[in-house]
Amino acid sequence: MTSTSTSTSSLERAFAGVADNYRGSDVDLHAVYAAMRRDSPVVAENFMAGLGVPNIAGQDANRPTFTVFKYRDVMAVLRDATRFTSGFIAEGLGAFFDGLILTGMDGEEHRRARALLQPVFMPDVVNRWKPKMDAIIRNEYLLPLAASKRADLMDFALHFPIRLIYSLIGFPENDPQRINQVAAWALAILAGPQVDPEKAVRAREAAMEAARMLYDAVKEAVVQVRAEGATGEDLISRLICAEYEGRQLNDHEITTFVRSLLPAAGETTTRTFGSLLVLLLERPELLERVRNDRALVGKAIDEAVRYEPVATFKVRQAAEDLEIDGVHIPKGAMVQAIVMSANRDEESFEHADRFDIDRKAKPSFGFGFGPHMCIGQFIAKTEMQVALNAVLDLLPNLRLDPAKPAPRISGAQLRGPHEVHVVWD
Repeated sequence: MTSTSTSTSSLERAFAGVADNYRGSDVDLHAVYAAMRRDSPVVAENFMAGLGVPNIAGQDANRPTFTVFKYRDVMAVLRDATRFTSGFIAEGLGAFFDGLILTGMDGEEHRRARALLQPVFMPDVVNRWKPKMDAIIRNEYLLPLAASKRADLMDFALHFPIRLIYSLIGFPENDPQRINQVAAWALAILAGPQVDPEKAVRAREAAMEAARMLYDAVKEAVVQVRAEGATGEDLISRLICAEYEGRQLNDHEITTFVRSLLPAAGETTTRTFGSLLVLLLERPELLERVRNDRALVGKAIDEAVRYEPVATFKVRQAAEDLEIDGVHIPKGAMVQAIVMSANRDEESFEHADRFDIDRKAKPSFGFGFGPHMCIGQFIAKTEMQVALNAVLDLLPNLRLDPAKPAPRISGAQLRGPHEVHVVWD
């Protein structure tokens, strides 16, 4: 086996391992959540743990936990970062990043850090990068694939977002083997939190080792970009030139910031794009409609994010005693906001269980909401737009492969399909 294929297989193993770690119980979650919205919209329990999903919130299992299922309550929790805080994440998943993780910051610290990172993810920067995205997707992935007439498009979905985002960050583009290995380390960190206590010890050690390797790889890229003058549009160049709290960042700080972004950098885009493909391929008339009217591509992506969100829940901590729907939540308690349930709330979305790209625009929570809304959501949506347009251009008469099992969107967290087997003419 070549070194390139070795790094590719380690990436694929890491991606599959993360999916397995967060899969949870194999039940009809949409039916479960519909019943909870109707009968028990706020419950005093760690609902996701009951489904077998590991805790990313640190090691204190004795914190009381409440779970909310309705749109209005999820909205209230996610939009109010003063009463519902996120600092606890620095104790859990953040421990693999020396506590410096954007999703685990609160208040002024979060505002300043986000202001530092946000510019590279803004539409004006990302849109300038679209021609490069398009060339990479077509020339490196889809044109070489076109003649084969059949594929598992999850292979494509796994690799193209990683190739794109690592280039945007500032990694050298002439070493795909290195990028695959770095991406595998980033994904391995997500397997750190575990349900099984015995597995948790080993997984934590493996995740800490992956975090160290990831730090070294990012540091190498930072040093190289600085040595070359940091003149590019990439994130590392911008951080080198930026000021933070009245001073410029050193290489360690830049490395730590960048490292904290990498685990989710390709993960969410991959799974969302996979679900988008499944939802369109299951509806051939809709797929043809989108093929003939590319103005609908963005609507299809937004509806896929609502209909089958990858991150199915968000967790916050009550900063004071408060009430949700008449239920008392004590200060310090954890609050699980079930995004997947809120996105199908019948009181907020007409025909909520219908995949309808023509529905009136309304906020959903697939990329979060409020101050902690995903910083990379615009680039993720842009990558998917470019990729879907290229797929529709280069793979004519795309359809599900009748010789293979139909794809299935699954997972209690980090939700998406594992395979999307297709054929084309």
